[in-house]
Amino acid sequence: MLAKSQAKKFFLGGTIGFSVVFLGLTVDTLRQVPARSHADALTQEVLRGRRIWDKNNCMGCHTIFGEGAYYAPELTRVVERRGKDWIRLFLHDPAKVFPNQRQMVNYGFDKDQIEDVIAFLEWIQNVDTNGFPAKPDLAPAQVKTAGAAGGKLASAPPKFKVVCMSCHSLDGQGASVGPALDNLSGRESVTGKEFTPEYLDKWLSDPQAEKSGTAMPNPKDLGVSLEERKEIASFLLSHGGPQGGVR
Repeated sequence: MLAKSQAKKFFLGGTIGFSVVFLGLTVDTLRQVPARSHADALTQEVLRGRRIWDKNNCMGCHTIFGEGAYYAPELTRVVERRGKDWIRLFLHDPAKVFPNQRQMVNYGFDKDQIEDVIAFLEWIQNVDTNGFPAKPDLAPAQVKTAGAAGGKLASAPPKFKVVCMSCHSLDGQGASVGPALDNLSGRESVTGKEFTPEYLDKWLSDPQAEKSGTAMPNPKDLGVSLEERKEIASFLLSHGGPQGGVR
């Protein structure tokens, strides 16, 4: 048991010691913040994007840097995960990207505002967060959709990489929201029809007409032209997953 004088010395020594450590860590943190946060990259576009984020209370649903709500996806590395082209499509009209599902509010952003939001999200992604957020051990495999290349994807149409791969995978790359698209030729769809060139084009022209309530958006609503749709169909039928069908 400590004497009263010893307890006093222990208290004062511990308080002073830990205060010095705390102040040292604070100084070190402040010294590293500019470099780790890429303060030199805080452009006017990034700042405008931050103001849009705050004005529309995006943290009421989303999370960045571990702060915010968990109602909607975490966005610290969304640019890496989705790619800028897909984010542009989504912010222009969220309902068209995910029909018949829970949807984000359409804030009516114009092109400049969308670019500002993307600039803000890209700056966030480049901040050194010591590996946060960690990738869940049991999360389905998903890669950045924009710019995917290699293997079968080397010859994939650009819109396929941006639009289709945000939900589907091919040759082991892409997302797992929808079924894999390998070996699609001749495979049976969920409507019971075989994926022939004619039926695949019919499906891609209006998924809702073929299967009411399907989660798949209409490619036309995502900026896919008639020529691009036929190019995607031709590409898919020349490759193709013995699993599932288009939902």
